[in-house]
Amino acid sequence: MMAAGRRGPHAGALSDPAELAARHALLRDAPHTAPIRALAGRIREATGRPVPEPDPLDGGAEARLLLLLETPGPRLSHENAIVSRDKPGGTGANLRRFLDAARIDRRDMLIWNAVPWIIHAPGALNRAPRTAELRAGLEWVPPLLEAMPNLRVAVLAGRFAAAAEPILRAARPGLPVLTMPHPSPTYVCTSPAVPARIAETLEAAAALLRGGRA
Repeated sequence: MMAAGRRGPHAGALSDPAELAARHALLRDAPHTAPIRALAGRIREATGRPVPEPDPLDGGAEARLLLLLETPGPRLSHENAIVSRDKPGGTGANLRRFLDAARIDRRDMLIWNAVPWIIHAPGALNRAPRTAELRAGLEWVPPLLEAMPNLRVAVLAGRFAAAAEPILRAARPGLPVLTMPHPSPTYVCTSPAVPARIAETLEAAAALLRGGRA
């Protein structure tokens, strides 16, 4: 089970139903996640699709770093999904490894997706978002930024998340926007240059959070 407060639990913790239930219980009393949860509710209402909740152990609306991934993965439950570094599978394991190496405090960040709803049918294999899905998902980036007044840096992971760069720059002129490969094992294992670039990007983001130069 999860330790009290907002400290990190064991790796891949959200594969444990008890841990997932505990995280949802925290959400009910987590004011820092309320604006993001409200946005998720608006997206659900507008799209009719399941939208994962923010992790209450992360920074929520108070976060200074936005890590934008691509889509919620097919492993996530349609009913109880949470966007988190603690999700099971290779992407979650890589996220934890890279974020821990960069010493980015999870309370300083929000993990979200360029297409914030689950696009996969239950039990379906992973797939890339379609052009129309990505376009529709990116329409929710400006409301997300409005909910994050403390944002100091955005990191876009993967080519679909990178499509949000012009929207971010238009909505928040001067905000540092960094891009990196997606941390999925599909990409990380292709070349030593991929994990090196991810590590370099997250270290630059950490430097910006500390007030240094990237």
